[in-house]
Amino acid sequence: MKYLDEYRNGEIVKKIIERLYERVKGNYHIMEICGGQTHSLVKNGIIDLLPPTITMVHGPGCPVCVTPISLIDQAIELAHTPGVVLFSFGDMIRVPGSEKSLLSAQSEGASVKIVYSPLDAVKYARLNPDVEVVFFAVGFETTAPANALSVLQAELLGVGNYSILASHVLVPPAMEAILNDEENKIDGFLAAGHVCTVMGTDEYEPLAKKYNVPIVVTGFEPVDLLKGIEQLVKQLEAKDPSVTNQYRRVVKPEGNVHAKSAISKVFEISDREWRGIGVIPNSGYKIKNKYRWFDASIKFDFKKRATPPPTECRSGEVLKGKLKPIDCPLFEKVCKPENPLGAPMVSSEGACAAYYHFATLKYTSHA
Repeated sequence: MKYLDEYRNGEIVKKIIERLYERVKGNYHIMEICGGQTHSLVKNGIIDLLPPTITMVHGPGCPVCVTPISLIDQAIELAHTPGVVLFSFGDMIRVPGSEKSLLSAQSEGASVKIVYSPLDAVKYARLNPDVEVVFFAVGFETTAPANALSVLQAELLGVGNYSILASHVLVPPAMEAILNDEENKIDGFLAAGHVCTVMGTDEYEPLAKKYNVPIVVTGFEPVDLLKGIEQLVKQLEAKDPSVTNQYRRVVKPEGNVHAKSAISKVFEISDREWRGIGVIPNSGYKIKNKYRWFDASIKFDFKKRATPPPTECRSGEVLKGKLKPIDCPLFEKVCKPENPLGAPMVSSEGACAAYYHFATLKYTSHA
């Protein structure tokens, strides 16, 4: 299959690995931003194949993992509200809030439905005008266009009983927060290809220049990731950092202008809380005042309550790249997919789940 099989070619992988062993001279910490990249690195054994002087650090690029507990609690509260139907993507259902997950709430009688597109929620709202329909709009820049389009579609069709509970976070501000951390050891980044497909690569240029750090946009197949790592090592060895696009078959410098237009119509940049990390300035989207009646956080009167993070779970350190899942004392012993203490063990893109399901005996005892 074009653009797939050739990026899973074992011979090409072997050649890149050999070149890395020949080229690399220094010790480097490279962070892959996206959970999809993490899964590919672990599942395909790439971490084991790399030279020992290259350390892959897993970043906060799992939108499910960084959705704050307070938003999950609000979603659960809405699902329990009479006359309200909460729609969500399936990957949010098992993520724990302060007391329970949406799945637990559903088993108690809360109205929770899983969809593949927010437009399905708009359709349901149009066909059921007697109920309030709320879509739990979670994600990075990748899912923002579809969620924005659902608001525009609801406005066009006059569907007043539709709203979204938005928790959109942005990648570049998170990268800057990591680089500003006094304990930061990151020498280079693999930027997420699907985010850049929407937003382009231009917004990474100021980061590379300000922090003198190379950034390479990659896809998610083994050859994609290894070529990205090779390009980073080349820049680091030459001390010539820049933004490089390895994923040119999909990503354009300007991104998807139509998707970006939809985002700018409905959303504006705001501060946003990240689970396990805290508030990062200008790191998220909120609904513009023009579309406030489609904003569930305005439409409904939520109870104000503190939601302290669980003290046992160290997922915040995992999301910041300060702790590998296997170094958490609860990993695999107490925290498992069937009993997750934190979102990175729940989500299909979570680093903890990746290590639990795919890491070798070198890393885990159950594999």
